[in-house]
Amino acid sequence: MTVEQNVLQQHSQKHQQTLINQLKEVTGTTDIQLLQQALQVSNGDLAEAVAFLTEKNAKVPQQDEPTYYQTSQVANDRYISVGSQADTNVIDLTGDDKDDLQRAIALSLEESSRAFRETGITDEEQAISRVLEASIAENKASLKRTHTEVWSDSPDPHDRKRMDNCPVGLKNVGNTCWFSAVIQSLFNLLEFQRLVLHYSPPARVQDLPRNQKEHRNLPFMQELRNLFSLMVGSKRKYVDPSRAVDILKDAFKSSESQQQDVSEFTHKLLDWLEDAFQMKAEEDREGEKPKNPMVELFYGRFLAVGVLEGKKFENTEMFGQYPLQVNGFKDLHECLEAAMIEGEIESLHSADNSARSGQEHWFTELPPVLTFELSRFEFNQALGRPEKIHNKLEFPSMLYMDRYMDRNRDVTRIKREEIRRLKEHLTLLQQRLERYLSYGSGPKRFPLADVLQYAMEFASSKPVCTSPVEDIDTSAPPGGTTGQQLPQPSTVEQAAAVSPDAPSSAQGPSLAQGPAAALSLAPGSAPQQRAQVHKPFTQSRLPPDLPMHPAPRHVTDEELRVLEGCLHRWRSEVENDTRDLQGSISRIHRTIELMYSDKSMMQVPYRLHAVLVHEGQANAGHYWAYIYDPHQRRWMKYNDVSVTKSTWEELVRDSFGGYRNASAYCLMYINDKKPFLIEEEFDKETGQVLSGLDKLPADLRRFVQEDNKLFDKEMEEWDALQARKAQQEKLALAAAAAAASTAAAAAAASTASGASSNTTSSSSPQPMSIEYSPSDNTVAMQDPDYMEQPSPTTDSKQLQQNMERAISQAAAAQEDTSPETLLNAAIKVEYGRLMHFAEEDVASDNDYRLQHAVVYFILNQAPKKILERTLLTQFADRNLAFDERCKSIMNVARAKLDLIKPEEVNIEEYEMWHQDYRTFRDTTTLLMIGLELFQKSNYVEALMYLIYSYQYNNELVAKGPNRGHDEAFLSHFRRECLLKLNEQAAGMFEAGEDPEVTNGLGIMNELVVPCLPLLLVQDAEKDLLAVEDMRNRWCSYLGQEMEPNLQEKLTDFLPKLLDCSTEIKGFHEPPKVPTYSTLELCERFSHIMATVAKALTEGR
Repeated sequence: MTVEQNVLQQHSQKHQQTLINQLKEVTGTTDIQLLQQALQVSNGDLAEAVAFLTEKNAKVPQQDEPTYYQTSQVANDRYISVGSQADTNVIDLTGDDKDDLQRAIALSLEESSRAFRETGITDEEQAISRVLEASIAENKASLKRTHTEVWSDSPDPHDRKRMDNCPVGLKNVGNTCWFSAVIQSLFNLLEFQRLVLHYSPPARVQDLPRNQKEHRNLPFMQELRNLFSLMVGSKRKYVDPSRAVDILKDAFKSSESQQQDVSEFTHKLLDWLEDAFQMKAEEDREGEKPKNPMVELFYGRFLAVGVLEGKKFENTEMFGQYPLQVNGFKDLHECLEAAMIEGEIESLHSADNSARSGQEHWFTELPPVLTFELSRFEFNQALGRPEKIHNKLEFPSMLYMDRYMDRNRDVTRIKREEIRRLKEHLTLLQQRLERYLSYGSGPKRFPLADVLQYAMEFASSKPVCTSPVEDIDTSAPPGGTTGQQLPQPSTVEQAAAVSPDAPSSAQGPSLAQGPAAALSLAPGSAPQQRAQVHKPFTQSRLPPDLPMHPAPRHVTDEELRVLEGCLHRWRSEVENDTRDLQGSISRIHRTIELMYSDKSMMQVPYRLHAVLVHEGQANAGHYWAYIYDPHQRRWMKYNDVSVTKSTWEELVRDSFGGYRNASAYCLMYINDKKPFLIEEEFDKETGQVLSGLDKLPADLRRFVQEDNKLFDKEMEEWDALQARKAQQEKLALAAAAAAASTAAAAAAASTASGASSNTTSSSSPQPMSIEYSPSDNTVAMQDPDYMEQPSPTTDSKQLQQNMERAISQAAAAQEDTSPETLLNAAIKVEYGRLMHFAEEDVASDNDYRLQHAVVYFILNQAPKKILERTLLTQFADRNLAFDERCKSIMNVARAKLDLIKPEEVNIEEYEMWHQDYRTFRDTTTLLMIGLELFQKSNYVEALMYLIYSYQYNNELVAKGPNRGHDEAFLSHFRRECLLKLNEQAAGMFEAGEDPEVTNGLGIMNELVVPCLPLLLVQDAEKDLLAVEDMRNRWCSYLGQEMEPNLQEKLTDFLPKLLDCSTEIKGFHEPPKVPTYSTLELCERFSHIMATVAKALTEGR
């Protein structure tokens, strides 16, 4: 057979497999023989094949008709049929008209078949094209956004600088998280990494590629090399894979979009890499059979042995990614056992196998990298779309494949038979145990030991009367009271205190006879002062308000003795039988678990290298990867640009499934006996481990060096820009300080006659402060922003009162009434007042930090000089000049301010402290308004206030806990507001009306979705659960019937909701912070905090 004939045959077989996958997807039929029969009958016409299968499925199936997987017809295909995993481009045909359904299916398949005949491009390749074009379009669209966007890539390149040798992330350029997950998993296979980095294109095609594959694969290989080289030696924290994605996009043409399935992409990626390396291998080994490193690394062989209608067959096949069904299995070994055995395998070893069919798979050669595709999608024929399987599936970190090897076939068969026998025995034991644990014939069952115990308790009980109804006072209402009268506590206690062991005739009137009798009991006795407390587990007597315990009324002592003896003996026998059954069941479980634990069956170890995780539903979701670092001996989480340390526990939580919408989609194991897969490369001369740029060939080293130079230049330009800004600010500050000094000197000279001759600057003011941060020392001292009020009757009036009080107290205590002496004394008085506030506990509804900046500074341990200058500035305020004494003190304070030297008080530090206090007031204002709106259920407007208050507060508390508010409190309301908005938007969507649906999705796209990364970045459990709840609410709609336009809108929206990447999100600008006086701010904040605290208390 010529090379051309071989290529055509392989192409034809792949095309046939594609048609089979399409038929599986559309009809839901998994019987390979039936699918092949349909193609044969229809001569490859998909429309006729669908009609054939539809009619076939409509007939009553024959119970004895065997189903099997005929491997002989696909022997030359190196891929096992994956079953077309959940193509998200599904035609939504949920109507009742079956003719319309048939026509739509036929039309779809006809177009697909015609497209393949005309272009030679399969549906799988077109699907990749669609997602790649969508990714590029999304990336370009993000660059065109004009509104303000926050929490995006930092403009400061230093924030995007790679730390030490931390792994490099990949930027999500729009629905390409699948690309990042797969590429990172392959890149961290160091042998694969070396193969890609050292790949060189065949010399004969460097000038002019001959065919379409060379046009497509060789440029892609070069971009993949460039991408890998950047991931090795870049100085950036993450790199942009757009060029490699562009090559993939340009390979096909399509206008639709979807999020690519990770297994399909991996399959296609390895196919392209195989083709690229095959061209190189054929050139390097002319005349010999070429070896393809991709095939040797990722492909293995298995032997299919079986019986088909009494005839034995045996075939050897190649496989790449091995597909495993998840539904119905609890762990990976169960999946593998089911995949390796099909049909009635006992017929393989029996003499009479004429009418039976079945087969076994035995691996003859395992690849160094063993990849399992976990089929977590199934097609819902009723809804006409795929659905995800969320069942839990466990998998080990070390997988021993010995039991599936052909060389161990006989031993494995024996062990399988032994396990089958043990499981049968186990089933019988479990059934027996169930009879003990669920005893009875009715709908309610109880453990038999408990039933016997209850019978024993009943037999031992003593009756309190001869009839269960005669002691009930029918005239008394429920609760034991007559009319509105309640028994006096003391008499009730007396009645309850009567010994339960005394005969009923000696007890006097029974309390059960009614409260009247109880009240007449012991009329002369003194009332008890302490109520008797009923202890249900330690006190045998029942309280009077509980019903009487049932008891036998006629039983002799001899009968009771015999009965108690029997019940005790029977209960002991039942308990012993139960323990024996449980012990036997545990031993059988242990025996099954250890069946393959002997040394001979632990010779083929495969260690888990990577787990590719999918979160979401069948047609929307997000991918990331957990990859094991053998050198650091820990798991790493690769989530687009984010690369973080992880643990096996986190991997289990996200990958096993059953807990959230996240579960493993693909498992990559590597042969633990082939260390070359993950071994570092060593320098042949020095023996040192090669790292960074030293690992790269010359051309890639130059490429990375040039990119690093561009990044260094970007950082240098940023640093220069920041230096220029800082210099300009310093010059402006110096000019302002010089002008202020000149003005202050002139003011001091003009008012010298009104000041005391003792006014000097030799004494330093005492440590006190006020919430002022003046930018200069001009005559008309400017108040800080948070003190500039529109009305002179608010903060200015309060300031006057405080200063006048301090000056009056100082004057009363001082004999020397000179302005400087009074100033120093008044500062001490004011400082004492503010220190008292600072020593009080910071209450949520009465925060003294809002009343004065000095309180804030004291609580945060500001330097003494900052306190002094702040407080001195307060007494230098122009509003203090309301009489001659205060005016003279103001002039002295201004003169002292003017004489403070720059080296005494760092003006930048001073401004920084006051800026922090301004931010604290702004944060408080935003929080206050947000809570007020939240209480009014105005969640749309409240969100931005709560979001930005949290962000501002987060910056403050990073410097110290007293710099801001309780972080957990702000986080709670930020989270609750998002949940309320999600609930509101979901309700609008459920309404089904176009305006409501549009408004609901608008709320999600404009408000909720951009905020989700803020909840995910801190990795707080409550925030993660909130995000999961929001996603689950919307994902739940996927399984419901709805109008096609709603389905389309939901499909468009879900990828945005499920995307966990840190891509730029459109966001609103911060709300404008209104200005309030200190008094108003304190009062409103105190009121809303008290209201919220009350609501939270009532909510509990």
